[in-house]
Amino acid sequence: MATPAQPRTTPDLARVTETLELLAPRWSVWALMTISSTPLRYAEIKPRLPWLRDGQLHPRLRHFTDAGVVERTEYAPRHVTYGVTSRGAELLPVLASIATWGDTYLEKDLVRNKKTGAMEPEQLPVAQNIEDALALIVPRHATAILWSLKARGGASAKTLASEAMPGYGLTAVYKPLDRLVADGLVTASGTGNFQLSASGQGLAPVFQAVSAWAAGRPLTEAGAHPVWGPGPAPSQARSGPWATTPTRLPAPTAPTAHAASSARPAVATTVLGGPAWKGGDLFSHQIPARPISPAGGPRR
Repeated sequence: MATPAQPRTTPDLARVTETLELLAPRWSVWALMTISSTPLRYAEIKPRLPWLRDGQLHPRLRHFTDAGVVERTEYAPRHVTYGVTSRGAELLPVLASIATWGDTYLEKDLVRNKKTGAMEPEQLPVAQNIEDALALIVPRHATAILWSLKARGGASAKTLASEAMPGYGLTAVYKPLDRLVADGLVTASGTGNFQLSASGQGLAPVFQAVSAWAAGRPLTEAGAHPVWGPGPAPSQARSGPWATTPTRLPAPTAPTAHAASSARPAVATTVLGGPAWKGGDLFSHQIPARPISPAGGPRR
């Protein structure tokens, strides 16, 4: 049975949408994860993200600094470090939740294991899982449609247009809705109704975590979400390997030429229940994967 209609706009939904949009710009998650363990100077960050062209890193650091997630500490005119704030540290378990969903539900190419010769799913960098997941839920109106479908259990396009896209005509809902169906997050019935797929239902821990962070609540104390249900399990609420050091540490020494040239391209880390982010996992694929369907299928 369908649940009562949800308000067209709620502070919770608005905050979640804003948080996802904060993380969405491409390469932003990579930059944030690179400085998640310790504050670094620009000259130390750039070699770890070698595929970013000149001029692409500063805007991402400034983007997070303006949002209060990253702190820029100036020790001298040419001695500046970037590190996560306490608010940024609280965001790291949210990233872990998104990465876990991506590792569980997104399609992966089969690659040959160099040791055994067996074909197995490709192990993508953690940041790539996060960016691929965000690419599916961040497009305009996508989160609101998913929200309405979760609250109702199922709805027609007309209902979704009214609840998730107030002020738009009925026809405007079909483009974002068709995309969610194509991406495997929503399924359509022969009667014209839509509902969340298994991977769409699996987004519950993601939205629970994002909602808690956006409201300033610790994930471990978030409680049940009114739409998405019980809070994340303890293993999903911990920051795990992304523990951060306090900001405003004593000024680090300037990197030597040898240190800069030998810096790893990305932070080596793992996500709870997810793949390792290894130094060799450098480059991103251009097109995000869609969720795994029962019948399988190619990347979008």
